[in-house]
Amino acid sequence: MLDIINPNDETRIEEGAKVELHFSVAIEDGVEIDNTRSREQPVSLVIGDGNLLPGFEKALMGLRAGDRRTVHLPPEDAFGPWNPENVQKFDTVKFEQRPQLGQMIEFEDKAKSSLFGVVKTVGDDITEIDFNHPLAGKNITFAVEIFKVTPKGQQGIKLL
Repeated sequence: MLDIINPNDETRIEEGAKVELHFSVAIEDGVEIDNTRSREQPVSLVIGDGNLLPGFEKALMGLRAGDRRTVHLPPEDAFGPWNPENVQKFDTVKFEQRPQLGQMIEFEDKAKSSLFGVVKTVGDDITEIDFNHPLAGKNITFAVEIFKVTPKGQQGIKLL
């Protein structure tokens, strides 16, 4: 069997398309946060499936195999603005061990899901935990190289 991967080199990325790509994410000072180029194969995702943030997907729209793009995204289009309401105070004595500044701690929310927070301050009585995404409030540089684009509805079609 032969997989139809990209029957038309002019196929452009749109909602529902399957895309194979490499990307990197850096903060505005140039520090790289993530990079898929160390992987042997490009990553694969479907546009609109929730694997990429909407701002990142928007940057991909209209690209085709062979295209490269670098975009600078403000916090609103990346990991969101930093929200002071996401910093919560806890009684320091309620922790099993005294928290350390910068430590990441796992909590359980009301729905019993894991929620991670970073220790912002530690006092004798009160410890502040920041539940914002670590990249919240930061400008992001998103660089991408597109390898394959399969239009919506053509994924999984095979020739016999």
